[in-house]
Amino acid sequence: MNTFRSESLTLFFVRFVFVLVAAGVGVQLIRGDAISDQPVSILWLVFGGVMLAAFMTIAIDVLFKHKRLDVITAIYFGLIIGLFLTYVLRLALISVLPEQAPLVQVVGLIFGMCICYVCISVLMQTKDDFRFIIPYVEFSREIKGARPYVLDTSAIIDGRIADIVSSHVFDSQLVIPRFVINELQSIADSSDRLRRMRGRRGLDILNSLRSNPEIEVQIYDHESAEWANQPVDIKLVFLAKKLDGKIVTNDYNLNKVAKLHDVAVVNLNEIANALKPQFLPGETIDVKVIKPGEESGQGIAYLEDGTMIVIEGGQDHINQTIQIAVTSVLQTSAGRMVFGKVA
Repeated sequence: MNTFRSESLTLFFVRFVFVLVAAGVGVQLIRGDAISDQPVSILWLVFGGVMLAAFMTIAIDVLFKHKRLDVITAIYFGLIIGLFLTYVLRLALISVLPEQAPLVQVVGLIFGMCICYVCISVLMQTKDDFRFIIPYVEFSREIKGARPYVLDTSAIIDGRIADIVSSHVFDSQLVIPRFVINELQSIADSSDRLRRMRGRRGLDILNSLRSNPEIEVQIYDHESAEWANQPVDIKLVFLAKKLDGKIVTNDYNLNKVAKLHDVAVVNLNEIANALKPQFLPGETIDVKVIKPGEESGQGIAYLEDGTMIVIEGGQDHINQTIQIAVTSVLQTSAGRMVFGKVA
Protein backbone atom coordinates (compact mmCIF):
# COMPACT_ATOMS: atom_id res chain seq x y z
CA MET A 1 0.00 0.00 0.00
CA ASN A 2 2.85 2.41 0.84
CA THR A 3 4.55 1.62 -2.46
CA PHE A 4 1.31 2.28 -4.37
CA ARG A 5 0.84 5.60 -2.53
CA SER A 6 4.45 6.62 -3.26
CA GLU A 7 3.99 5.87 -6.97
CA SER A 8 0.73 7.86 -7.01
CA LEU A 9 2.44 10.88 -5.42
CA THR A 10 5.31 10.64 -7.89
CA LEU A 11 2.90 10.52 -10.83
CA PHE A 12 0.98 13.48 -9.42
CA PHE A 13 4.24 15.45 -9.14
CA VAL A 14 5.24 14.54 -12.71
CA ARG A 15 1.86 15.63 -14.04
CA PHE A 16 2.00 18.87 -12.07
CA VAL A 17 5.43 19.67 -13.50
CA PHE A 18 4.14 18.80 -16.97
CA VAL A 19 1.29 21.32 -16.57
CA LEU A 20 3.83 23.99 -15.50
CA VAL A 21 6.01 23.18 -18.52
CA ALA A 22 2.95 23.39 -20.79
CA ALA A 23 2.14 26.81 -19.32
CA GLY A 24 5.70 27.90 -20.00
CA VAL A 25 5.49 26.69 -23.59
CA GLY A 26 2.21 28.60 -24.04
CA VAL A 27 3.76 31.82 -22.68
CA GLN A 28 6.80 31.34 -24.92
CA LEU A 29 4.56 30.94 -27.96
CA ILE A 30 2.51 34.08 -27.36
CA ARG A 31 5.67 36.09 -26.71
CA GLY A 32 7.42 34.79 -29.79
CA ASP A 33 7.84 36.74 -33.00
CA ALA A 34 5.44 34.52 -34.92
CA ILE A 35 2.18 35.61 -33.21
CA SER A 36 3.11 38.30 -30.69
CA ASP A 37 1.54 41.00 -32.90
CA GLN A 38 -1.84 39.21 -32.95
CA PRO A 39 -4.88 40.45 -30.95
CA VAL A 40 -5.06 39.55 -27.27
CA SER A 41 -7.98 37.20 -27.90
CA ILE A 42 -5.87 35.17 -30.35
CA LEU A 43 -3.00 35.02 -27.86
CA TRP A 44 -5.30 33.73 -25.14
CA LEU A 45 -6.73 31.22 -27.58
CA VAL A 46 -3.25 29.90 -28.37
CA PHE A 47 -2.38 29.68 -24.67
CA GLY A 48 -5.67 27.92 -23.92
CA GLY A 49 -5.05 25.46 -26.77
CA VAL A 50 -1.65 24.53 -25.37
CA MET A 51 -3.08 23.99 -21.89
CA LEU A 52 -6.00 21.98 -23.31
CA ALA A 53 -3.56 19.73 -25.15
CA ALA A 54 -1.62 19.22 -21.90
CA PHE A 55 -4.73 18.28 -19.91
CA MET A 56 -5.94 15.96 -22.69
CA THR A 57 -2.55 14.22 -22.63
CA ILE A 58 -2.86 13.68 -18.87
CA ALA A 59 -6.44 12.43 -19.28
CA ILE A 60 -5.36 9.87 -21.88
CA ASP A 61 -2.52 8.78 -19.60
CA VAL A 62 -4.96 8.28 -16.71
CA LEU A 63 -7.53 6.40 -18.81
CA PHE A 64 -5.02 3.90 -20.22
CA LYS A 65 -3.53 2.51 -17.03
CA HIS A 66 -1.91 -0.59 -18.53
CA LYS A 67 0.80 0.40 -20.99
CA ARG A 68 2.79 -2.03 -23.10
CA LEU A 69 6.54 -1.53 -23.03
CA ASP A 70 6.96 -2.39 -26.70
CA VAL A 71 4.35 0.23 -27.70
CA ILE A 72 5.97 2.90 -25.51
CA THR A 73 9.39 2.05 -26.95
CA ALA A 74 8.06 2.42 -30.49
CA ILE A 75 6.56 5.82 -29.59
CA TYR A 76 9.84 7.02 -28.07
CA PHE A 77 11.89 5.96 -31.07
CA GLY A 78 9.32 7.47 -33.42
CA LEU A 79 9.44 10.80 -31.59
CA ILE A 80 13.24 10.84 -31.66
CA ILE A 81 13.37 10.13 -35.40
CA GLY A 82 10.52 12.57 -36.11
CA LEU A 83 12.11 15.41 -34.12
CA PHE A 84 15.45 14.82 -35.79
CA LEU A 85 13.90 14.94 -39.27
CA THR A 86 11.94 18.07 -38.28
CA TYR A 87 15.14 19.76 -37.13
CA VAL A 88 16.85 18.93 -40.43
CA LEU A 89 13.83 20.24 -42.36
CA ARG A 90 13.82 23.52 -40.44
CA LEU A 91 17.53 24.01 -41.11
CA ALA A 92 16.92 23.40 -44.81
CA LEU A 93 14.00 25.86 -44.93
CA ILE A 94 15.93 28.58 -43.06
CA SER A 95 18.88 28.23 -45.43
CA VAL A 96 16.54 28.63 -48.41
CA LEU A 97 14.23 31.31 -46.90
CA PRO A 98 16.30 33.19 -44.32
CA GLU A 99 14.04 36.25 -44.47
CA GLN A 100 10.91 34.22 -43.62
CA ALA A 101 12.00 32.91 -40.21
CA PRO A 102 8.57 33.27 -38.47
CA LEU A 103 6.86 31.48 -41.37
CA VAL A 104 9.51 28.76 -41.32
CA GLN A 105 8.83 28.23 -37.60
CA VAL A 106 5.11 27.72 -38.17
CA VAL A 107 5.68 25.46 -41.19
CA GLY A 108 8.27 23.49 -39.20
CA LEU A 109 5.82 22.89 -36.36
CA ILE A 110 3.13 21.61 -38.75
CA PHE A 111 5.51 19.36 -40.65
CA GLY A 112 7.12 18.19 -37.39
CA MET A 113 3.75 17.11 -36.05
CA CYS A 114 3.01 15.12 -39.22
CA ILE A 115 6.50 13.59 -39.41
CA CYS A 116 6.40 12.48 -35.78
CA TYR A 117 3.01 10.84 -36.33
CA VAL A 118 4.20 8.99 -39.44
CA CYS A 119 7.38 7.76 -37.70
CA ILE A 120 5.46 6.53 -34.64
CA SER A 121 2.82 4.84 -36.82
CA VAL A 122 5.43 3.06 -38.94
CA LEU A 123 7.39 1.85 -35.91
CA MET A 124 4.28 0.61 -34.11
CA GLN A 125 3.30 -1.45 -37.16
CA THR A 126 6.79 -2.88 -37.77
CA LYS A 127 8.34 -2.97 -34.29
CA ASP A 128 8.61 -6.76 -34.24
CA ASP A 129 10.75 -6.85 -37.39
CA PHE A 130 12.36 -3.40 -37.35
CA ARG A 131 16.11 -3.18 -36.85
CA PHE A 132 17.20 0.23 -35.58
CA ILE A 133 20.56 1.73 -36.67
CA ILE A 134 22.68 -1.23 -35.49
CA PRO A 135 22.09 -4.31 -37.68
CA TYR A 136 20.53 -7.36 -36.00
CA VAL A 137 19.34 -5.36 -32.97
CA GLU A 138 15.55 -5.69 -32.67
CA PHE A 139 12.78 -4.38 -30.44
CA SER A 140 11.87 -7.95 -29.51
CA ARG A 141 12.21 -10.72 -28.22
CA GLU A 142 9.43 -9.64 -25.87
CA ILE A 143 9.24 -12.82 -23.79
CA LYS A 144 12.35 -13.27 -21.68
CA GLY A 145 13.57 -15.84 -19.17
CA ALA A 146 12.52 -19.49 -19.31
CA ARG A 147 10.89 -20.83 -22.46
CA PRO A 148 7.20 -19.84 -22.47
CA TYR A 149 4.28 -22.17 -23.16
CA VAL A 150 2.07 -21.17 -26.11
CA LEU A 151 -1.47 -22.48 -25.64
CA ASP A 152 -3.45 -23.95 -28.50
CA THR A 153 -7.23 -23.66 -28.82
CA SER A 154 -7.71 -27.40 -28.23
CA ALA A 155 -5.66 -27.29 -25.01
CA ILE A 156 -7.80 -24.47 -23.61
CA ILE A 157 -11.11 -26.12 -24.56
CA ASP A 158 -9.90 -29.44 -23.12
CA GLY A 159 -9.89 -27.91 -19.64
CA ARG A 160 -7.15 -30.06 -18.12
CA ILE A 161 -4.62 -27.28 -18.64
CA ALA A 162 -6.08 -25.32 -15.71
CA ASP A 163 -5.54 -28.23 -13.29
CA ILE A 164 -2.06 -28.94 -14.64
CA VAL A 165 -0.99 -25.30 -14.29
CA SER A 166 -2.47 -25.07 -10.78
CA SER A 167 -0.29 -28.03 -9.76
CA HIS A 168 2.81 -25.93 -10.70
CA VAL A 169 4.01 -28.42 -13.30
CA PHE A 170 4.44 -25.50 -15.73
CA ASP A 171 6.87 -23.01 -14.18
CA SER A 172 7.12 -20.61 -17.13
CA GLN A 173 4.90 -17.93 -18.60
CA LEU A 174 1.74 -18.93 -20.48
CA VAL A 175 1.29 -17.12 -23.79
CA ILE A 176 -2.18 -16.97 -25.33
CA PRO A 177 -2.16 -15.50 -28.86
CA ARG A 178 -4.93 -13.10 -29.81
CA PHE A 179 -5.82 -15.24 -32.85
CA VAL A 180 -6.48 -18.19 -30.51
CA ILE A 181 -8.86 -16.05 -28.46
CA ASN A 182 -10.59 -14.98 -31.68
CA GLU A 183 -10.98 -18.63 -32.68
CA LEU A 184 -12.46 -19.42 -29.25
CA GLN A 185 -14.95 -16.58 -29.67
CA SER A 186 -15.98 -17.80 -33.12
CA ILE A 187 -16.52 -21.32 -31.72
CA ALA A 188 -18.56 -19.89 -28.82
CA ASP A 189 -20.74 -18.04 -31.34
CA SER A 190 -21.28 -21.12 -33.51
CA SER A 191 -24.79 -22.17 -34.46
CA ASP A 192 -23.92 -25.76 -33.53
CA ARG A 193 -24.91 -26.34 -29.89
CA LEU A 194 -22.01 -28.66 -29.07
CA ARG A 195 -19.39 -26.37 -30.61
CA ARG A 196 -20.95 -23.40 -28.82
CA MET A 197 -20.71 -25.18 -25.47
CA ARG A 198 -17.07 -26.14 -26.13
CA GLY A 199 -16.19 -22.57 -27.07
CA ARG A 200 -17.83 -21.15 -23.97
CA ARG A 201 -16.03 -23.67 -21.77
CA GLY A 202 -12.76 -22.61 -23.39
CA LEU A 203 -13.48 -18.95 -22.61
CA ASP A 204 -14.32 -19.88 -19.01
CA ILE A 205 -11.03 -21.78 -18.68
CA LEU A 206 -9.19 -18.82 -20.15
CA ASN A 207 -10.79 -16.42 -17.67
CA SER A 208 -9.90 -18.72 -14.76
CA LEU A 209 -6.26 -18.82 -15.90
CA ARG A 210 -6.07 -15.04 -16.16
CA SER A 211 -7.74 -14.50 -12.78
CA ASN A 212 -5.32 -16.83 -10.97
CA PRO A 213 -2.66 -14.60 -9.33
CA GLU A 214 -0.18 -17.49 -9.19
CA ILE A 215 -0.19 -17.94 -12.97
CA GLU A 216 1.64 -15.56 -15.29
CA VAL A 217 -0.45 -15.21 -18.45
CA GLN A 218 0.30 -12.90 -21.38
CA ILE A 219 -2.06 -12.15 -24.24
CA TYR A 220 0.06 -11.87 -27.38
CA ASP A 221 -1.49 -9.35 -29.77
CA HIS A 222 1.04 -9.06 -32.58
CA GLU A 223 1.00 -10.83 -35.92
CA SER A 224 3.87 -10.48 -38.36
CA ALA A 225 3.20 -9.79 -42.01
CA GLU A 226 4.21 -13.31 -43.09
CA TRP A 227 1.49 -14.78 -40.85
CA ALA A 228 -1.30 -13.15 -42.82
CA ASN A 229 -3.90 -15.57 -44.23
CA GLN A 230 -2.16 -18.54 -42.58
CA PRO A 231 -4.10 -21.21 -40.62
CA VAL A 232 -4.09 -20.95 -36.85
CA ASP A 233 -1.85 -24.02 -36.50
CA ILE A 234 0.85 -22.46 -38.70
CA LYS A 235 0.59 -19.17 -36.80
CA LEU A 236 1.12 -21.08 -33.54
CA VAL A 237 4.22 -22.75 -34.94
CA PHE A 238 5.65 -19.44 -36.18
CA LEU A 239 4.94 -17.76 -32.85
CA ALA A 240 6.53 -20.57 -30.85
CA LYS A 241 9.65 -20.39 -33.01
CA LYS A 242 9.80 -16.62 -32.61
CA LEU A 243 9.48 -16.78 -28.81
CA ASP A 244 11.60 -19.94 -28.53
CA GLY A 245 8.67 -21.47 -26.68
CA LYS A 246 6.75 -24.74 -26.51
CA ILE A 247 3.27 -25.40 -27.90
CA VAL A 248 0.77 -26.91 -25.47
CA THR A 249 -1.89 -28.88 -27.36
CA ASN A 250 -3.73 -32.18 -27.68
CA ASP A 251 -4.18 -31.79 -31.44
CA TYR A 252 -2.49 -34.70 -33.24
CA ASN A 253 -1.99 -32.83 -36.53
CA LEU A 254 -0.54 -29.74 -34.85
CA ASN A 255 1.82 -32.03 -32.96
CA LYS A 256 3.16 -33.44 -36.23
CA VAL A 257 3.43 -30.02 -37.94
CA ALA A 258 5.31 -28.54 -34.99
CA LYS A 259 7.81 -31.39 -34.96
CA LEU A 260 8.44 -30.86 -38.69
CA HIS A 261 9.43 -27.27 -37.83
CA ASP A 262 11.59 -28.39 -34.86
CA VAL A 263 9.22 -26.76 -32.35
CA ALA A 264 8.88 -28.41 -28.94
CA VAL A 265 5.38 -29.67 -28.11
CA VAL A 266 3.76 -30.53 -24.77
CA ASN A 267 0.94 -32.96 -25.59
CA LEU A 268 -1.72 -33.13 -22.87
CA ASN A 269 -2.81 -36.61 -23.99
CA GLU A 270 0.74 -37.91 -23.64
CA ILE A 271 0.95 -36.39 -20.16
CA ALA A 272 -2.34 -38.06 -19.20
CA ASN A 273 -1.16 -41.44 -20.53
CA ALA A 274 2.15 -41.12 -18.72
CA LEU A 275 0.34 -40.50 -15.43
CA LYS A 276 -1.98 -43.50 -15.72
CA PRO A 277 -1.22 -46.29 -13.21
CA GLN A 278 0.98 -49.13 -14.35
CA PHE A 279 -0.19 -52.72 -13.85
CA LEU A 280 1.88 -55.89 -13.85
CA PRO A 281 0.54 -59.35 -14.70
CA GLY A 282 -0.73 -61.00 -11.55
CA GLU A 283 -1.74 -57.80 -9.76
CA THR A 284 -5.27 -57.66 -8.39
CA ILE A 285 -7.58 -54.64 -8.57
CA ASP A 286 -11.19 -53.96 -7.61
CA VAL A 287 -13.42 -52.78 -10.47
CA LYS A 288 -17.11 -52.48 -11.23
CA VAL A 289 -18.26 -54.36 -14.33
CA ILE A 290 -20.30 -51.98 -16.49
CA LYS A 291 -21.34 -53.94 -19.56
CA PRO A 292 -20.66 -57.14 -21.51
CA GLY A 293 -17.69 -57.36 -23.84
CA GLU A 294 -17.52 -58.16 -27.55
CA GLU A 295 -16.70 -61.82 -27.00
CA SER A 296 -18.77 -64.34 -25.09
CA GLY A 297 -18.31 -64.21 -21.33
CA GLN A 298 -16.34 -60.97 -21.32
CA GLY A 299 -17.17 -57.96 -19.15
CA ILE A 300 -16.05 -54.37 -19.50
CA ALA A 301 -14.99 -52.03 -16.65
CA TYR A 302 -13.32 -48.64 -16.54
CA LEU A 303 -10.88 -47.04 -14.16
CA GLU A 304 -11.34 -43.44 -13.00
CA ASP A 305 -8.85 -42.21 -15.61
CA GLY A 306 -10.88 -43.85 -18.39
CA THR A 307 -8.66 -46.90 -18.88
CA MET A 308 -10.77 -49.76 -20.25
CA ILE A 309 -10.48 -53.18 -18.61
CA VAL A 310 -11.56 -56.32 -20.46
CA ILE A 311 -12.47 -59.03 -17.95
CA GLU A 312 -12.54 -62.70 -18.91
CA GLY A 313 -15.58 -64.25 -17.27
CA GLY A 314 -16.91 -60.89 -16.19
CA GLN A 315 -20.22 -61.00 -18.03
CA ASP A 316 -21.91 -62.75 -15.11
CA HIS A 317 -20.92 -59.90 -12.74
CA ILE A 318 -22.39 -56.85 -14.54
CA ASN A 319 -23.13 -53.98 -12.12
CA GLN A 320 -21.05 -55.73 -9.45
CA THR A 321 -17.74 -54.70 -7.94
CA ILE A 322 -15.33 -57.62 -8.16
CA GLN A 323 -11.64 -58.34 -7.80
CA ILE A 324 -9.75 -59.25 -10.92
CA ALA A 325 -6.24 -60.44 -11.66
CA VAL A 326 -4.37 -58.59 -14.43
CA THR A 327 -3.21 -60.90 -17.22
CA SER A 328 -1.75 -58.38 -19.72
CA VAL A 329 -1.60 -54.70 -20.66
CA LEU A 330 -1.90 -53.40 -24.24
CA GLN A 331 -0.65 -49.90 -25.08
CA THR A 332 -2.20 -48.42 -28.25
CA SER A 333 -2.21 -44.98 -29.86
CA ALA A 334 -5.70 -44.46 -28.45
CA GLY A 335 -4.62 -45.29 -24.92
CA ARG A 336 -4.02 -48.24 -22.61
CA MET A 337 -6.16 -51.39 -22.34
CA VAL A 338 -5.92 -53.81 -19.41
CA PHE A 339 -6.92 -57.47 -19.70
CA GLY A 340 -7.78 -59.57 -16.66
CA LYS A 341 -9.87 -62.39 -15.30
CA VAL A 342 -12.04 -62.84 -12.28
CA ALA A 343 -9.77 -63.56 -9.33
